[in-house]
Amino acid sequence: MLTHAILSAANQAWPPFVVVAGLLLIGRAAAEEGLFDAAGARLARSRLGARSLLVALLGLAAAVTAVLNLDTSVVFLTPVFVLAARRRGLDERPFLYGSVFIANAASLLLPGSNLTNLLVLRSHPENGGAFAVQMLPAWLTACGITVVFVIVAFRPTEAAARTPAQLPPIRLGFGAAAIVAAAGLVVLLPNPAVPVLAVGIAAAAGQRRPPRLDARLLALLFAGTVSLGTLARLWSGPARLLDSSGIWGATGIGAAASLVVNNLPATVLLTARAPAHPEALLLGLDIGPNLFVTGSLSAVLWLQAARGVGARPSIATYLRLGMVLVPVTLAATLAVQALVRS
Repeated sequence: MLTHAILSAANQAWPPFVVVAGLLLIGRAAAEEGLFDAAGARLARSRLGARSLLVALLGLAAAVTAVLNLDTSVVFLTPVFVLAARRRGLDERPFLYGSVFIANAASLLLPGSNLTNLLVLRSHPENGGAFAVQMLPAWLTACGITVVFVIVAFRPTEAAARTPAQLPPIRLGFGAAAIVAAAGLVVLLPNPAVPVLAVGIAAAAGQRRPPRLDARLLALLFAGTVSLGTLARLWSGPARLLDSSGIWGATGIGAAASLVVNNLPATVLLTARAPAHPEALLLGLDIGPNLFVTGSLSAVLWLQAARGVGARPSIATYLRLGMVLVPVTLAATLAVQALVRS
């Protein structure tokens, strides 16, 4: 029985981690080509004001997150956000923190937008279109609140420094091709894990560099996920707790569990059996990680992507902002979902 529980938990958990590994390799290949620097420079050349530029970039990130997934958005777009702000001489903080906050908020819309959605839907199957229709009001609410919050919290204004005339060239190589290939695979395939990883390895090989990946972090998180998934299959406590909770309780449990053990292990722990309120649980699992960086793997990827372009993300600032943003967003999205259901 123990062996079966371990294999079942591992079978549920491995695809998200393989996808993330592939995306990290692809993002590194694109960064090596200077693709992010070139994209950020051209976005900064637009005639939009500071706030309009921020809103446009947040909208782009919301769309990329919804169509692809939040890890793709964070890995690929965080450097673009930061570099665009620098080339305009703007405070990079709203662009930096906005990139991760909007990614988590916008991951509610489609099953593939957040790997936690896929894990929950495995035990509560639902058509992707029907899921999107049900989650659209919450998605619009979460994205709108996040955009307004980032603007109010940082109040971005135009600076005296302007974009330099000289722009870095756009070089479309293995990294750019890998981004396009990964995007297509994530959209078209129900389980793109192995193909995305293969694309990442091919991109690294095409640049004649050995794949560089923090495999220890992923392995540690995977081991924790499988362990909790095994526990959930042997012990019915988490399932009973969710069954006895209403939608507000399910959301709170999802958010709290994601902060304690990360939302991927939390999802496996809480969905070994079909949850009573899957949509409410997803609100907690997807939005709750905006409270602290322990909440999701996307936050870890965000930290790495930001440091890769010389930014200095502050975990304390993340927490301070999240303590205001998350309760407001969860309350509003739950209220909207309850209104839609009534």
